[in-house]
Amino acid sequence: MEIPKEAQPYLQKIQMQTQQLQQVLLQRQSISLQLAEVNKALEELRKVKNEDVFKAVGPILIKSEKSSLLKELEERKETLEMQNKKLSEHESRTREALKDAQEKVSQLVRPAAEN
Repeated sequence: MEIPKEAQPYLQKIQMQTQQLQQVLLQRQSISLQLAEVNKALEELRKVKNEDVFKAVGPILIKSEKSSLLKELEERKETLEMQNKKLSEHESRTREALKDAQEKVSQLVRPAAEN
């Protein structure tokens, strides 16, 4: 079956949207892992009785105050949650655009197949 020329731009859009969707999903997966790490760190830090704690900075540990580290982790968590929300919205828009392009190709191919 030959694909109508009118469908070519939509096929290219489908390919582009599919690649974009894969990138967004990978980014969301990365952020989810980072969020899990931050949540686990917050959970463990809240259990600590000492006010003096250590945080890893590259290959070394630096003495820090529990309260400032809690604040830093909470801010990081908030940033990651905002990024995740934006990526989720981007994923929804990309899925919708992909669906629209697929429907358009389907409409253009169906009449050609009926001939």
